Amino acid sequence: MLPAWMTRRSWGRAPALVSDEGRVHLPHFRYHHRLADKPKDKSPRQAPRALLLGAIAFGAALPLLAGAIATHGAGTDAALDTLLPPTTDFTKLEPGEAKPGGEATSRGSVDTPNAFSLSSGNMDFKRELDFKVGNGIFRKNWVSAPSSTDASDGLGPLFNSRACQNCHLKDGRGHPPLSSDVPDDSGSMLVRLSVPPTTDEEKAELDAHKMNSLPDPTYGGQLQDFSIQGIEAEGKLKIDYKERKVKLAGGETISLRVPTYSLTSLNYGPASPDIMISPRVAPQMIGLGLLEAVPEEEILAFADPDDANKDGISGKPNEVWSREHQKLMLGRFGWKAGIPTIAQQAAEAFNGDIGLSTTMIPKGAGDCTEKEKQCLDAPTGASPKYQNVEVGDDLFAMVAFYSKNLAVPPRRKPDDAEVLKGKELFYEIGCAGCHKPKFTTGDAPGQPHLSHQLIYPYTDMLLHDMGEGLADNRPEGAASGNEWRTAPLWGIGLTGIVNGHTLFLHDGRARNITEAILWHGGEGEASRDKFAALSKADRARLVAFVNSL
Repeated sequence: MLPAWMTRRSWGRAPALVSDEGRVHLPHFRYHHRLADKPKDKSPRQAPRALLLGAIAFGAALPLLAGAIATHGAGTDAALDTLLPPTTDFTKLEPGEAKPGGEATSRGSVDTPNAFSLSSGNMDFKRELDFKVGNGIFRKNWVSAPSSTDASDGLGPLFNSRACQNCHLKDGRGHPPLSSDVPDDSGSMLVRLSVPPTTDEEKAELDAHKMNSLPDPTYGGQLQDFSIQGIEAEGKLKIDYKERKVKLAGGETISLRVPTYSLTSLNYGPASPDIMISPRVAPQMIGLGLLEAVPEEEILAFADPDDANKDGISGKPNEVWSREHQKLMLGRFGWKAGIPTIAQQAAEAFNGDIGLSTTMIPKGAGDCTEKEKQCLDAPTGASPKYQNVEVGDDLFAMVAFYSKNLAVPPRRKPDDAEVLKGKELFYEIGCAGCHKPKFTTGDAPGQPHLSHQLIYPYTDMLLHDMGEGLADNRPEGAASGNEWRTAPLWGIGLTGIVNGHTLFLHDGRARNITEAILWHGGEGEASRDKFAALSKADRARLVAFVNSL
């Protein structure tokens, strides 16, 4: 732990507060200035003079004070780094562990469906309005153009959802259709589409990471299952499940459901014969700004693409093109780490999911292709008032700000003896090899409240081979068909409260934490087998720990 002077929040000798957990504050320096003792009956005329002397002395000290803070501030990250090595003491909580988002951890209730919808706990009150406006845009149902509500039109023509919130239900996790026989209109499961390269030019584009995949010539990069009036939707996804039994130590048997996917009701002709499809549910939204603020070098320090240390875990970065910064950057977001920034994630979702243009992606027809001429010819909602796009820069900035500041909830009973034992087992069987417990954030431009935080996301944001069982056989950037980004685990235990289900993994096939673990293959196979070999009581302890995150 850091010495008390590094974590003291208030001036003077007040003890560190519970609310200081997770935030290593800049050291505070006390300027000692004391006026000469004065009689209690000092005249009122002398009081202003004393105050003036004090003000002059304090003003003279300000440059020294600022310099001291700046000098010591440079070492704050180094002090935080001392907290990053894996723990070996499982009898108690680590510093800040109860507040996985550091001081940005949410301060609201965690036992309601709104547990993922609260703002960063340490955010300046003046930014709350931006957060609330961003929330309103995130929840807004868009309509087709032209419309009298020109700030809300431009939907489609082909789309998956009318609002961001419809995919990210309560800012949480989406789900596949709850049954193969009952249609689900929530739009919280999408289908990515792509085809292999066939020309040298296409191969060069992919090799240069200027694009992550090649869209299908007819249906584009994503299957749109809804459309505006007068235009046909592209098609539907059909899911068939089969059950597969897995035996665990002690005689317990678990059933895993194995999905098979196919495209049906295609309205624009056959798809490419070599089309690759990847169904994906919308991930939860919490903590994104903190993950974006982790310095790239911290993430790359865990990369071991050739498994040089022979521990069976590689960890490979996905290098992707940033539309925002016009350069190659580390991918951090999306199921295969195919997106480098939150702003780009928002722009691609607006365009691909809702069919809305932004200045980053000014395509008013969304994902429509040349073979969908009626879609291309439909009116758009672009307006000169909004930079000639449908989601103007001001609205877009509010949505990005909102997305960056959805707070991570505090943990529930993290110091419970059974939970701490589960944490020890989590480490022992190797789960922490990919689900790296903690990072520190660097400087987050324009977001000082997200800067220099000790966080516990339980991810390395790298790609790992998860085996044939979870493979979608669809490459994305540097990610192969077997590779997936390590999903953050923070907040996972609240999925049932927030979203009313416990469906996990990229396509929601796992119906609970145990099933999700048992689906691990490839680099996760050794940990999966060790989990299956644990006693029933120890498996329950490990699951209790994960659910406490």
